[in-house]
Amino acid sequence: MKLLVQIMCLHKNHIVPYFDPMTFTNPSIPAVQPPPHHVFFMLVHTTTAWLALPPKQRFAFLDETIRPILRRNPDVSMRFFDSEAFNGRITDVVMWEAESIAPYLAVVEDLRETPFWDTYFEVVEIVASVENGYAVHYGVTPL
Repeated sequence: MKLLVQIMCLHKNHIVPYFDPMTFTNPSIPAVQPPPHHVFFMLVHTTTAWLALPPKQRFAFLDETIRPILRRNPDVSMRFFDSEAFNGRITDVVMWEAESIAPYLAVVEDLRETPFWDTYFEVVEIVASVENGYAVHYGVTPL
């Protein structure tokens, strides 16, 4: 339950109630939506170069190359999904999340300067999306 905050303020020589929009809800007024949350699904295919590395070297690459990129770009988070058992074209899905596009672009530029891009993984497709974009557009509460 949200708390209704009422403050009296002077408007054109009349005292009128002021409602704090951060605490007041009215079902007849669409909810104010937060800025869009960007999600990028990077569909990748592992290369034979990656698969030829022993697992210990793969994890070392992630620690020495990928983690520093993420530390330099704290506004971007990464999640990794295995999909080789379900799809012949895509072996993995890397999900990147950011509140704006610029930090994500910085991560991509950094990745392109490493063996991640085209040496260990072929980037097959990138699907850009905005979380609950319909709700923001129509001013409704997301599902």
